[in-house]
Amino acid sequence: MGVLITRAKHQAAGLCDLIEQLDGRPICLPAIEILAPEHSEQLHGVMTQIQSFHIAIFVSANAVHWGLKQIPGGRLPERISIAAVGQATARALNDAGYTVNLMPQKGFDSEALLATSELGTERVTGKRILIFRGEDGRPLLGDTLVQRGAEVVYAAVYRRCCPAPSDDFDLAVRDGNLHLITATSNAILDNLIQLFGEAQRERLLRTPLIVISARMRAHARSLGWNQVFVADRPDDQAIVATICRCCANS
Repeated sequence: MGVLITRAKHQAAGLCDLIEQLDGRPICLPAIEILAPEHSEQLHGVMTQIQSFHIAIFVSANAVHWGLKQIPGGRLPERISIAAVGQATARALNDAGYTVNLMPQKGFDSEALLATSELGTERVTGKRILIFRGEDGRPLLGDTLVQRGAEVVYAAVYRRCCPAPSDDFDLAVRDGNLHLITATSNAILDNLIQLFGEAQRERLLRTPLIVISARMRAHARSLGWNQVFVADRPDDQAIVATICRCCANS
């Protein structure tokens, strides 16, 4: 089975390896690039206030990778409580030498984090919270915490970009050996539509798609996909398990 891997290049190797171990054929064509933020002066101003925050929330592994580089002295102050939106983000923080104080036990998104008692109104009222995220990230987390009485500041530590168009995307569809597509963000879905172009759009949308959340499934269907499968979790093992289920039912 030919499986399109659309993650950023530096995050694709693990999934590609697992597919190869099961005799699949990973087709690695990143549909997103993660780059440094454009507004570094504003970010620098936020980082100079790092000592004044009570809680630091990291919304993704990318937020950890890019955010820790921006902290003066290279380390978060010990007094700050650290929250991660999911297991992959927590692992990235652990690998950097941090203990994660708060992570949802179920789920891996802003909704799951907001459902924890530690971020309830009685816990966050009057607290200063710094959210490490990408530019143009979802507003739900910050908006809800403000409604609960917190002061929220964003640290936009990276930006998502669409790669330059390439003939490789057309070839991936035209050769007849593309059987499944994997995607891990709505930005990737939007970029796929752009990268494959109008000529290959219909064939692209006929290819079964694997995503990592119900929210992504709804977005994929709004773009025109009909066959959309949701992995139980966003990690490589869960995505591969969903690929295997799709293969068994094909």
